[in-house]
Amino acid sequence: MRIVTWTIRLVLFVLLVAFAAKNVQPVTLRFYFDVALEAPLILALFGAFAAGALFGILALAGRLVRQRRQISSLRRESSGAEPLPPPVPPL
Repeated sequence: MRIVTWTIRLVLFVLLVAFAAKNVQPVTLRFYFDVALEAPLILALFGAFAAGALFGILALAGRLVRQRRQISSLRRESSGAEPLPPPVPPL
């Protein structure tokens, strides 16, 4: 199974490198206040992807912190509780 996973990753990586190699023509990115940046298309695409991934991670960060805090408080509560009785075997 590991070989299949790594083969898929390698094929995907090669396809992405080939995509990057075919998209090297320069594009002009225009920002506010008449700021312009000229960069290869693949860098613009990668930058947009990285910014989206970063915003997604930041959007989840608050929820993850809240869940970890809740889990630790529940663990503290359960450590002081009496243990559960052993399960009754089915008939």
